[in-house]
Amino acid sequence: MVQVCVNGGRGSGDGALVPLSPAAMADSAAEAVAVGASDIHVHPKSPCGEDTLSPKAVAATLEQIRSRVTAPVGVTTGAWAEPDPATRVARVREWTVLPDHASVNWHEPGAEQVAAALLERGVAVEAGIWSDTDGAARFAASPLAPRVLRILAEVTDPNPDTAEDSARGLLAALTVTHGRPVLLHGEEGGTWPVLRLAGRLGLATRIGLEDTLFLPNGQRALSNAELVTEGLVQHERARRSP
Repeated sequence: MVQVCVNGGRGSGDGALVPLSPAAMADSAAEAVAVGASDIHVHPKSPCGEDTLSPKAVAATLEQIRSRVTAPVGVTTGAWAEPDPATRVARVREWTVLPDHASVNWHEPGAEQVAAALLERGVAVEAGIWSDTDGAARFAASPLAPRVLRILAEVTDPNPDTAEDSARGLLAALTVTHGRPVLLHGEEGGTWPVLRLAGRLGLATRIGLEDTLFLPNGQRALSNAELVTEGLVQHERARRSP
């Protein structure tokens, strides 16, 4: 499974190709699904282009994307979008249109409460376990761990020379998975080395403008669809390598 991460925390300063409006996100997601993405991760945006958990923005984003594709759609619940844990939980409970799944970063304050609120509403949870955090240990001790949809093993090392080692360290720290599938991905300079490692290990991955703006050859990507196309090639080639 290759998930497309449509925009992430990027904004207008990252270039016009990063989709920020619901319509632009829907167009980009549809193009990515057409070339092989099987799942969508998106960050709804406020009118000024900031990540938000507001019911209005979440509903508009989901409705636009679902008008174009039938693939599952997930959203972020990152603390940067709403720093106060109690308010983050309240936002989830106020959503009028529900995503298929939502990511919860297990190292963030309030992660357990946010995950519980999502599960109560019937929204599947992606457990975001970041490298260089205590997320893996907290997840191992969580009573909600067996109920998550999948584990997002998120390698935050942007160095292409060390990201693979960081990824292996993160996977080793995931001593308890409760049989949940693992999606492994990197970011910035570490994106492509970690994606290829995911292929070699037979793990799901993701690719998109949230994680990188560049193709493996260093050229700037023209779209999420271009990144997904190349990601599928790289993932499959790595999977088949000895």
